[in-house]
Amino acid sequence: MPESTRNPAQPTDVSMLGLGAMGRALATALLDAGRSVTVWNRTPDRAAELVARGARAAGSVGEAVAASPVVVACLLKYPSVRETLDPAAEELRGRTLVNLTTTTPNESRALAAWAAGHGVEYLDGAIMAVPAMIGSGEGQIFYSGSRTAYDTLRPAFGVWAASEFHGEDAGRASLVDLAMLSGMYQMFAGFLHGAAMAASAGMSASEFAARQTPFLSAMTQEFAGYAKVVDGGDYTVPGQQSLDFSDLSDLVRASEEEGVDPSPIAAVQALISRQKEAGHGAEGFARIYEGLRAAGSAEEDAA
Repeated sequence: MPESTRNPAQPTDVSMLGLGAMGRALATALLDAGRSVTVWNRTPDRAAELVARGARAAGSVGEAVAASPVVVACLLKYPSVRETLDPAAEELRGRTLVNLTTTTPNESRALAAWAAGHGVEYLDGAIMAVPAMIGSGEGQIFYSGSRTAYDTLRPAFGVWAASEFHGEDAGRASLVDLAMLSGMYQMFAGFLHGAAMAASAGMSASEFAARQTPFLSAMTQEFAGYAKVVDGGDYTVPGQQSLDFSDLSDLVRASEEEGVDPSPIAAVQALISRQKEAGHGAEGFARIYEGLRAAGSAEEDAA
């Protein structure tokens, strides 16, 4: 049996909790950079390849936490983080916890509060990359929480991806990450909806993608203009396409006529319709931003 497996308590630089595809990629990058790493996973077999590369495998979460001053959690969801860490709270005391599990902003804040209550320095991270991008210099990781922890760990964690610090509100990195993913997934859904419409005319998804890709690429250049209008708060600035002109009911009907679920484009039309009904039809398309913000405020008031 390798020495690293027999002696999991031997001090290491970092302990990694969770060896899914992303956890393995993070641990591998640290090992490749010459860092000493202790690993733990609920399914121990997943540690074998990393142990062969020099990692030390811990038999329990407590052993893994005790092995390093820095503990990185890359697990499935918020409940799994709490389930994993709660029994090891005392072992974590005085250490730094870096949570790279995808969590909502409030879940990240809850983890930060839990960590503070147990004397643990907390840093939250949101990974804008797929596992294959870790260590390639192509990805990004947003961090928020302890500025001290970020400044201390940034050189070591720089082997993973470019990093950005988003402030001491532990939920901010998660918020920015999920907001960016929202735009991405809605873009993908829009593409797939369009591909389904084009398929009714016999066009393959590949053919449609060849046409859609350059068009969408060009359209993303409009983001800065929309952002300037939103930040300025004036939706009457000349040169904007009005909500009246942006009516998408023809798109909704065309989708229905072709037997395609119109829900992606119908959601946008609903936003437009609400603004027009409120008397803003002559204002620019970016005005729907205010409707989205107002919906969020109404939910907060109701809570």
